[in-house]
Amino acid sequence: MKGIRQLAEHLDISIGTVSRALNGKPDVNEETRKRVLAAAEQLGYVANQSGRSLRQGTTNVIGLMIQSSRETVENSDNFFLTVTGGLQSVFSRHKLDLIMLPCPHDEDPYEYLKRMVARRIVDALIISETQRVDKRFDLLAKAKIPFAALGRSLSGTQHPWADLDFDGVANAAVDRLVAHGHRRIAVSAPSSDINLGFIFVDGYRRALERHGIAYDPALVIRAKSSEQGGYQVADELLGLENGPTAVILIYELMAIGFYRRVMEAGIIPGRDIAVVSFREAPRAKFLQPALTCFRTSVHDLGVELAEILLSNMPAYSQEYPRKTRQTVWPLELIPGESDAFQLTAKK
Repeated sequence: MKGIRQLAEHLDISIGTVSRALNGKPDVNEETRKRVLAAAEQLGYVANQSGRSLRQGTTNVIGLMIQSSRETVENSDNFFLTVTGGLQSVFSRHKLDLIMLPCPHDEDPYEYLKRMVARRIVDALIISETQRVDKRFDLLAKAKIPFAALGRSLSGTQHPWADLDFDGVANAAVDRLVAHGHRRIAVSAPSSDINLGFIFVDGYRRALERHGIAYDPALVIRAKSSEQGGYQVADELLGLENGPTAVILIYELMAIGFYRRVMEAGIIPGRDIAVVSFREAPRAKFLQPALTCFRTSVHDLGVELAEILLSNMPAYSQEYPRKTRQTVWPLELIPGESDAFQLTAKK
């Protein structure tokens, strides 16, 4: 079965009636609707979505742009899969499809997005891994394409986004470590210009100032957000003359590499050095001592982001009239054993 005309001829009813029945219009007799749907299924009718999209001026597709790299694939730890689960749970209510738009690691994200915008393959976009200054915000605003961002930026300050509370995590972690007697607290940060790293380090600096602790740039180690990055962080900290007694890791899987390197040096996490990790991760939960980390519902973050986007799309905005345009998503501290000890005077 190739099209709606053939389906109408098979049923011996008008094309208009078949079209209204397939699209759930209320002016079609219920018995006729059932007959049309049954025949469509039996004969393998599939709507010409391309033609429908051209007529309606929409695709009913939302794009999620992510950075595609070996590091992202190996170390995603189901973050984006869980986010997309939340996104799809909302979009499915409106019969919207979600597609992934993976930008190759060796291509400028701005140029990649320009190409996607020119092709008009989606009705709206979600961008991720936002940079400190991110030209993609201005590009989408000028193109008048509805969008939301998973992450903040100094660009597009009036545009919708949802982001994890990196500042709140930095403050809570520093407060906890200071309460345990630590004054030399190190922190890891991403090696890229992703904005979450700047937010995290700024929060860390302010938290130290609140406790009267001088900020030492030597204790801020930039590394890849991976197990290998955690190994590098530990290695660099071990080389300092006046090293830290505690460390806060920006990425949960860094703890695996960090544990490995310090234990090679005879230093035991949770006894000789305190470790706090950012987000609870399935692979890191097998570490001993158990990590002190932060927990949140990434699925619900995806739901929030989807609703923020739809609230800014004219066709759906009335269904989400009170949705906040910008959301800082909270995380809950989960105490573990990796920082449970009180620092002694000799340390």
